[in-house]
Amino acid sequence: DAEEYQPPIWKSYLYQLQQEAPRPKRIICPREVENRPKYYGREFHGIISREQADEILAGVEGAYILRESQRQPGCYTLALRFGNQTLNYRLFYDGKHFVGEKRFESIHDLVTDGLITLYIETKASEYISKMTTNPIYEHIGYATLLREKVSRRLSRTKNESRKASVTSEENAPVEKITSLVRRAALTQNDNHFNYEKAHNFKVHTFRGPHWCEYCANFMWGLIAQGVRCSDCGLNVHKQCSKYVPNDCQPDLKRIKRVYCCDLTTLVKAHNTQRPMVVDSCIREIEARGLKSEGLYRVSGFTEHIEDVKMAFDRDGDKADISASIYPDINIIAGALKLYFRDLPIPVITYDTYSKFIEAAKISNPDERLEAIHEVLMLLPAAHYETLRYLMIHLKKVTLHEKENFMNAENLGIVFGPTLMRPPEDSTLATLNDMRYQKLIVQILIENEDVLF
Repeated sequence: DAEEYQPPIWKSYLYQLQQEAPRPKRIICPREVENRPKYYGREFHGIISREQADEILAGVEGAYILRESQRQPGCYTLALRFGNQTLNYRLFYDGKHFVGEKRFESIHDLVTDGLITLYIETKASEYISKMTTNPIYEHIGYATLLREKVSRRLSRTKNESRKASVTSEENAPVEKITSLVRRAALTQNDNHFNYEKAHNFKVHTFRGPHWCEYCANFMWGLIAQGVRCSDCGLNVHKQCSKYVPNDCQPDLKRIKRVYCCDLTTLVKAHNTQRPMVVDSCIREIEARGLKSEGLYRVSGFTEHIEDVKMAFDRDGDKADISASIYPDINIIAGALKLYFRDLPIPVITYDTYSKFIEAAKISNPDERLEAIHEVLMLLPAAHYETLRYLMIHLKKVTLHEKENFMNAENLGIVFGPTLMRPPEDSTLATLNDMRYQKLIVQILIENEDVLF
């Protein structure tokens, strides 16, 4: 399989420019400087003027010194020779050296990275500005040979555990494939739950040469050369990340837990309609707990609920939550509520929170129902589906009200603050909105057949 892999045509122009960039040349001070900061070496020349620094560096491309400001004692400057002129940068140290966003272990690394950036951005400014105009991202012809094979490896039926795809036996060949090829293969899959998801990009330092998987150009510099999606592993330039579509296909290898994981990320990683913890808990509750008195109101033992959480984080949909392990159904109900509470973005998202509250304040029942329906349509697909499924379940709970004493209003009191939280962490706002949170959930339960 690895032999058949056809790598993409990476564009090497920027890589060649990095190889040509001037190398740093440290100019050592010939005398011993008093009061030299301990984190600077003999390139520190003490208090000297810009003119003196210019004379010291004259004619030596890439040469650099450090100096203390004449006008502001205690402030330090990096003087660097580039393009036949001396450039002066205010220099800072907080355990690492920096003049901008990037932080370096040594002055030498800082200067090396700076020279690379200056050289490439000087020589190729027009080229860089046009990097995103003809991306490889949208037409991945080089992946054709592998699509079928990768697709077989990465796709799983709904009845199989996606955890299985992380076995070491299957992992080795897939590792040789870029995340871009993996995305292409997944795009080709018959994926019934292809919810839109934005990439979760974070600044990343790449060891060794790396190319952008959006524009195919080299990612230059020593550190923080670009960004990586922490959910799917896509590597791109920071400027290219703005153009990448919301088509993240999370990789189970990168999803370390079930609880506290973004809802859409989790369902896409497992290729399920809803979070598997929701399906598992509701299935168990409906099998043996619908008539349990005070269902969802009565708390299970906290340590047992934590055990269930750890089981899902460890085993995914293979977690055993049966009566033989947890005979008290309130533990399973508590684990389900904890899952919703732990979501970084609630089921009823921060973006839609205020709209739901405003809809709840409408006095006319028909208009209120219509307004709630309109806001429901604004929820992300995975959130909408999860809420729909939960409301169908809670409606079943209310059908056994004579035994469990839980009507839609009682469930609204329990689930209101669990499913929706105000964007700002304000106790006053939460208290003021509690009756509307309860009302929203109550209406969703009572009208689930109309609203969803």
